[in-house]
Amino acid sequence: MDFELSEEQRQLKETLAGFLAREFPFERLKALKRSGEARDEKLWRGLVELGVPALLVPGEAGGLGFGPVETLALMEACGPSLLLEPVFASAVLATALLSELAGEPSVDRLLAELASGARIATLAHFEPESRFELEAVQARAHEDAGGWRIEGRKSFVLQAGMADVLIVSARLADETLGLFLVPRSAAGVKLIEYRLVDGQSAADVVLSGVQVPAAARVGAHEHASRALEAAISQALAALGAEAVAIMQSLIDATIAYLQTRQQFGQPIGRFQALQHRVADMLIQLEQARSMSVLATMSCRSPDHKERARALAGAKALIGEASRFVGQQAVQLHGGMGMTDELEVSHWFKRLTAIDLWLGDSDTHLKRYIKLMQEEAPTV
Repeated sequence: MDFELSEEQRQLKETLAGFLAREFPFERLKALKRSGEARDEKLWRGLVELGVPALLVPGEAGGLGFGPVETLALMEACGPSLLLEPVFASAVLATALLSELAGEPSVDRLLAELASGARIATLAHFEPESRFELEAVQARAHEDAGGWRIEGRKSFVLQAGMADVLIVSARLADETLGLFLVPRSAAGVKLIEYRLVDGQSAADVVLSGVQVPAAARVGAHEHASRALEAAISQALAALGAEAVAIMQSLIDATIAYLQTRQQFGQPIGRFQALQHRVADMLIQLEQARSMSVLATMSCRSPDHKERARALAGAKALIGEASRFVGQQAVQLHGGMGMTDELEVSHWFKRLTAIDLWLGDSDTHLKRYIKLMQEEAPTV
């Protein structure tokens, strides 16, 4: 596949990468992690000024109306900086979901607020026993006093603590899936917050008799399930793009280290065995890059099975490549590769988090095999 970013898309990527290099250097990331702070408000305001939260918001709601390829450029630019801001959770995943539901008044209002940076949203869908299966939802929503009462528990909700709105999924009386816009501050909403291995914030969300008005429900009938699946597809492609950018940074840092570290009177990068290991890393990177492009070009395919196969295959291969490249980079840096003083360990931790989010490589490999078996002709 011949794939190149357009001039506009390259400018988006380069502008954002340059901004992050200036405003969010590695020392700033380390300082935030040491302090226990979840985010950098000044940095978020800068991202808002650059139009990041508005990127995927439809033009009718005050956004830029861009799509998967611009999302790839966005995530490739953000990846190496290891942002703690809700770019993926709010500007990509939540916005992609709401954009699928655009046209409903409450959704359009929220999209406009997300585009302006006035509010942040995150998806609260997956549950402790769901294993990242989209339809495995046990939370319940009951009609009550002209509105809805929601009961349930959601796990691994990214940046829940900084979100203004939780997009909560729950089963209705007829067992169809409903989506609800729930204020984080609503009575009955309890967050159990924690940090992920890479420093990002997440939470389990307990919903105990949460009352919301009728207008809080968005996406009628099967539309909610279709919108959720479409948004998750775009999110999987975005995660792949972020992982590829981080792998590229790991390889660049490793090559620079091998050219600098001296042993036996010469740079260790001259040793053939180490050159072979770097070559293997580059092979894994290029395979992952190809799958990232495939996922990006397939994530809006109208062919449900084709889209599912491409995304499952991409997530599985990129996860395996991330593990290989990360492990090799740490090993080739020696003991320093394990410390927090080098970006290498932080990049590896983010790759680990990316692999786990929305289903790890093993989960998606099994999903891919199942999809291929379903397509295989019977003998």
